[in-house]
Amino acid sequence: MSGKTLVHLHALRAFEASARHQSFALAAGELHVTPAAVGQLVRSLEDWLGTPLFLRGSSGRARLTPTEAAERALPDIRAGLDRLAMGLERLREGAGHGVLTLTVSPAFAAKWLLPRLDRFQQRHPDTDVRLETRLKAVDFLAQRVDIGVRYGLGHWPGLSAVQLMGEDLFPVCAPRLLQGPDRLRQPEDLLKETLIHDESMDDHAGFPGWAAWLEAAGVHTRLARCPLRINNSAAVLQAAAEGQGVALARSVMVRDDLAAGRLVRLFPQVEYRSPLAYYVVYRSECAGLPRLAAFRDWLLEEAGQPPPEAPARRSLNPAESARPPAC
Repeated sequence: MSGKTLVHLHALRAFEASARHQSFALAAGELHVTPAAVGQLVRSLEDWLGTPLFLRGSSGRARLTPTEAAERALPDIRAGLDRLAMGLERLREGAGHGVLTLTVSPAFAAKWLLPRLDRFQQRHPDTDVRLETRLKAVDFLAQRVDIGVRYGLGHWPGLSAVQLMGEDLFPVCAPRLLQGPDRLRQPEDLLKETLIHDESMDDHAGFPGWAAWLEAAGVHTRLARCPLRINNSAAVLQAAAEGQGVALARSVMVRDDLAAGRLVRLFPQVEYRSPLAYYVVYRSECAGLPRLAAFRDWLLEEAGQPPPEAPARRSLNPAESARPPAC
């Protein structure tokens, strides 16, 4: 970076802070310099651009007002400064121990990831995993997330997606619900039971739900309602295990409950594959981070999937090879 470029970077920071605070003095307090220094930096940027950045000429003007052109430029300047700050944070993290920020749903963490996570940490003791559980999808750039697992069709703008696991859907219930002589002998009997609805799936376009499964099972009737509605997939299975009703289980989530005998699969003759699947997701420009690649490949190994093929390397000219990585 040349000396002139560095001066312009300081001037852009001074301009952005002055526009945000509408004051040289308040910007100076944030940047830990004098108001005169902020004003000089802004004027140097105006001289270089050949155009004013703030409206001037009114002695009664109490606040700085950006020009129309400056207002249009500010969103891009702020985004650029945010990216620079994030890059510096990556360098700071890389200077010490490796931190990997991971986002998954609370139910996926509880039912699949957490029982296995110790195996990754034993294999990679120098990587600290920062796990964030959220129901809603997050902005990887704004929230400084490295990698995540999402459930859906596999297309999320700005993210690379590698399929981790598909899954089947089927009804499950507590063993004691099968103790009656004529209870749950055929799929039509489900209409007499309390069907538990997983509200956390409502935001996933394309998730089939109870109506689609019943149709596939040959139960051609309009499902009026599900009397018990829960907005967490793990809690749905817990309610079913406690005998509160029948849940439409997702095979990835219910695997351990079936193995432990807490839940029983109903009507295994009806096979129904979900159109949605679990995907490992990350920003494509960050795919080369060693700890990200290690965690992605470990997830795929745990799910019985082969690691993705490395992208073909292209030749770089000297100018391109000198560019720093984006992450």
